[in-house]
Amino acid sequence: MTTVGWIIVDHAIAVLGAIAWFGAGVTAARRRARPALALLGVALLVTLTRAVSVAALAARGWWFVEEKVLLGLPLLAVAALAAAVIAGPGLLARARSGGQPESSGAAGVVALLTAGYAASASFVVTFLAGPPTWGTALIAIAVVLAGALLTMRVLAPSPEPRSGAAVSRRRFFGLTGGLVVLGAAGAGFGFSARPRAVADTGGGPGPVSPATTSVTDLRGPAAPAPGGVRREHVLTARKAAVRLETGRDFDAWTFDGAVPGPAITATEGDLIEVKLINQDIDGGVTLHWHGYDVPCGEDGAEGVTQEPVAPGGEFRYRFRADQVGTYWYHTHFASHIGVRRGLYGTLVVRPRVDPDPAGLDLTLPVHTFDGAVTIAGGAEHRAPVGSTVRLRLVNTDSDPHRFALAGTAFRLVAVDGRDLERPGEVSRQVLRLPAAGRYDVVFTMPSEPVVLVVDEHAATVRLQPQNGSSAPEPSTQDASSWPELDLLGYGAPLPVALRTAPVDRRFTLVLDRGVAMVDGSPAYAHTVNGRGHPSIPDQLVSEGDVVRMTVVNRSLETHPWHLHGHPVLVLSRDGQPASGSPLWVDTFDVRPGEVWEVVFRASNPGIWMNHCHNLPHAHEGMMLQLRYDGITTPFGGMHMAGAGHHG
Repeated sequence: MTTVGWIIVDHAIAVLGAIAWFGAGVTAARRRARPALALLGVALLVTLTRAVSVAALAARGWWFVEEKVLLGLPLLAVAALAAAVIAGPGLLARARSGGQPESSGAAGVVALLTAGYAASASFVVTFLAGPPTWGTALIAIAVVLAGALLTMRVLAPSPEPRSGAAVSRRRFFGLTGGLVVLGAAGAGFGFSARPRAVADTGGGPGPVSPATTSVTDLRGPAAPAPGGVRREHVLTARKAAVRLETGRDFDAWTFDGAVPGPAITATEGDLIEVKLINQDIDGGVTLHWHGYDVPCGEDGAEGVTQEPVAPGGEFRYRFRADQVGTYWYHTHFASHIGVRRGLYGTLVVRPRVDPDPAGLDLTLPVHTFDGAVTIAGGAEHRAPVGSTVRLRLVNTDSDPHRFALAGTAFRLVAVDGRDLERPGEVSRQVLRLPAAGRYDVVFTMPSEPVVLVVDEHAATVRLQPQNGSSAPEPSTQDASSWPELDLLGYGAPLPVALRTAPVDRRFTLVLDRGVAMVDGSPAYAHTVNGRGHPSIPDQLVSEGDVVRMTVVNRSLETHPWHLHGHPVLVLSRDGQPASGSPLWVDTFDVRPGEVWEVVFRASNPGIWMNHCHNLPHAHEGMMLQLRYDGITTPFGGMHMAGAGHHG
């Protein structure tokens, strides 16, 4: 069974256990001894079974069971043992005799219901807290004690005011109430006062250089490479009504009144200069060159490398086109809103000399507007039979898309702009493209039509042979059943020194959901290591470091992880080493229960965002910063509230 399968099974067992404990308590309160005894047996059995599911998850990694082992199961075990000892003998005796004595019934009911509270707390802690803290433990214990206290007050008969039982009860209530108040107060203080660590050094040295270099000093070169040319663009961000490929009208936020914005193309070595003007986008706009390793001052990360360009303002970006491949640009201010509404475009850099020029080269950005999946670039194209066709697939959404190519075999020649080593020809296999990712697909145009299908016919592109037969289009009805191409084993292996180089820094990012502080306010956030932005410690590196990141997904949602300014080399997924072509990516999908190992060399000084590219997830707290030693910023940092929403 997969890790996510065990996570779901464990959740189901936890819910079933809580139901069984509450069922036993309610049935006992109704003085039905035999059903209550049976439910007690079921509850104990389910509790033991939960220990098995937790052990199975522990074999997949400590990250998946930390709060269960340290808090949830011990709390449940104590309450379950107490319930069995207090309620079990009385229920057994009355089940045999057919009745229930008045004197011991209330204590047994309280014990059974308290076990139900503990089972519920054990389950809820996983969803609300993630990795355990003293505050989490105090809250959980306080809630269980409060439930027990309230149940006892409701069920237990009131003794005479001056009797010994009344005095003992008052003492018990006072002690329990004090524990509840102390636990809640201590937990609340711990939550609100939880400090933000300045930096996570990843096992390497702490800061050794004074922070004297500003990101504003890290700008692009002023001239192209020898033989290159200067390519100047002006992009004006403004609101406009646009007609989509589907024929629908959409009130968009655009660059130059179009969605997507103008395609930026260059040849290797050219100098790209872009003047961004904001005409009327409220709050502001920036340009982030997704996957392109520009100097940090050109990165377009609002609050880190620049302030947002306000209406009426402008900003100039400049960088050399040294990376060949398929990329894209988008706003990085309020990006969970701005990108969705249309503030994006494509960036393609071609080599000086193309060893395999395509007869038809299409850049096809996929985007969803109001639930409708669209492919910019036209629904139908023609290519000469026998010519090379290159499809540059760009996912500009926050969720993955599935692509199927029917009517021809193909090769996946590049991922995220980086060429693969000797990619083999495949057919009838699905390409799952992560949010913000890019795939370059190449095939030889056959004499019959070819159809590209996105998400089981949500959108299509048809390619017709110019001189071929008038054959019908290939069927795509069974494309949903095609297997997914696994990139970890695709292409030919090639030695990469970085795989075995000594590691200078190691970072672990555990992705989850839970209650955390996000921009100074408590929220049910998407978290990293139990925290939300900006409380997540920076990752500190030094130039030249070899950095290994382990990214763990404890949640039931997919998180496309994206580090600015650096490609990462995939080492493994769920312990399975990458065995095909070296896989260099800038965005990789960490699906529920998955554990990814990646490595990169810190070779681009600056302060870089490191975040989930499901942009609403980033907006809700799932982002942090990779910071080079000695680099500083004059800007105030990213903010989540009000007009400063971003991702």
